[in-house]
Amino acid sequence: MLTNKPIIGITMGDAAGVGPEIIMKALNDEKIYEACAPFVIGDKNMLERAGEIVGNDAQIKQISSPEEAEYQFGVVEVVDLKLLPKDLPFGQISADAGNAAFRYLERAIELANEGKIDAICTAPLNKEALHKGGHIFPGHTEILAELTNTEDYSMMLSAPNLKVIHVTTHVGIIDAVNQINPARVYKVIKLAHDTLRKAGYEEPRICVCGINPHAGENGLFGNGEEEEKIIPAVAQAQTEGIKVEGPLPADTLFFRTVRGDFDIVVAMYHDQGHAPVKVLGLEAGVNITVGLPIIRTSVDHGTAFDIAGKGIVDELSLKEAIRQAIELAPKRQM
Repeated sequence: MLTNKPIIGITMGDAAGVGPEIIMKALNDEKIYEACAPFVIGDKNMLERAGEIVGNDAQIKQISSPEEAEYQFGVVEVVDLKLLPKDLPFGQISADAGNAAFRYLERAIELANEGKIDAICTAPLNKEALHKGGHIFPGHTEILAELTNTEDYSMMLSAPNLKVIHVTTHVGIIDAVNQINPARVYKVIKLAHDTLRKAGYEEPRICVCGINPHAGENGLFGNGEEEEKIIPAVAQAQTEGIKVEGPLPADTLFFRTVRGDFDIVVAMYHDQGHAPVKVLGLEAGVNITVGLPIIRTSVDHGTAFDIAGKGIVDELSLKEAIRQAIELAPKRQM
């Protein structure tokens, strides 16, 4: 079906988790269909089970390609890869579910590369299940980078009044510090600048976290990491006209950004950036991979095995991820 609305491919993630439920809850909102043309890449059987659990009696319709979809509220269309047993248990690690989560994303990337969808929105996967399924990646971000041959990329978290982009993500803290270097910090500052410019910020205000407490406080803490790894990158970006400050103490920087002093924070490692966003509420955050040739947004929560299959999961993060995918997607011409 021809449409001028952005076509959003929603991957089901790990089907033993809450992915199928949040999808069926989100697609039970007519406003989603008014704003975009959504369809699912996953397994039809799991969506049917999830629909019964959450009380969405929409018809689940199998399609082979987005062109076949009608994008009508009350019908959830799915590219059904038929990878899962009908009785896959909720809330348990499964190699089948881990492999399927990878295959859903792989197919979504193929469709995006073919120009058949405008953005990918991902439900959560489980890293242990992913590995058991034979795919040794830390998470979605690294899979996307590998399958799109992208070298310069980063994870950006977006919540009301706070955007955070990361220099390192899914590595241990010692490895993270070792991986931080001026070239990488500069690349992430540039990604932050370019991403916000595309989103309509005329002159993005960027702040950069230090690694040590008080950003090292002129050598009082740490071993000169700020001077060696961060300051040269900030100086390089400033010479190019990028409005960036740092390194600054992380313990006050997020407050200042929420207050409105900055538009985005460059965090040095996973928890430094994730914790402040999640304090604002798990339903508020959205994960965006920047630097890719395609748009990808995601919920900023995990598979929640402890509540999977119970129908009580909150779908607001997925709705926000879809909204941001719509906002970032290129405009279609009829």
